[in-house]
Amino acid sequence: MRLELLAWPPRTVAGTDVAYDKGEQRAVAGVVLLSFPELKLLEEHWAGVPCDFPYVPGLLSFREAPALLAALRKLRTLPDVIMVDGQGLAHPRRFGLASHLGVLLDLPTLGCAKSRLIGQADEPGGERGCTADLIDDGEVIGAVLRTRPQVAPIFVSVGLRMLLADAVSLALACSPRFRVPEPTRLADQLVSRRRRQMEGNRC
Repeated sequence: MRLELLAWPPRTVAGTDVAYDKGEQRAVAGVVLLSFPELKLLEEHWAGVPCDFPYVPGLLSFREAPALLAALRKLRTLPDVIMVDGQGLAHPRRFGLASHLGVLLDLPTLGCAKSRLIGQADEPGGERGCTADLIDDGEVIGAVLRTRPQVAPIFVSVGLRMLLADAVSLALACSPRFRVPEPTRLADQLVSRRRRQMEGNRC
């Protein structure tokens, strides 16, 4: 795993997310590009790709990466950082979707997940910015981060080419109003809209 200091502050952050059609035979991937720290939307793109890789627990990145790569290739500006709605190091194989994309693109990546996949952690303090180490088999694999006071935390882990402290700082800075960071929140909204449009067109 290649870990290094992130050039701070980044100028742009991309957020990604993936949804599936009703039959889960087609993946709809979305990418948004935001300025940082303003979090102004600069670009948004999507791609619909057939799911050629079956669903296998722990290998979801092989199912989702082709669609995400297709969407990311449409960006006119190369992002400084890619934020994934999923896991990086906080994965049974220490290689979640954020790590997978980081290796394929050789870009700094981090995972910001709404739920824990593995590991144990104490409950972080109730105030915004409070964190707790996420630990598995004696190794710190991520952080549990409170982005809003008294609201359920998110789970942050490194994908590639950044340190956990940078990943936590970036996730918090990208969450000024909502529990979920703006890059992945907007990417989720994008794929939800596109999926509904695709399904409506088949009616």
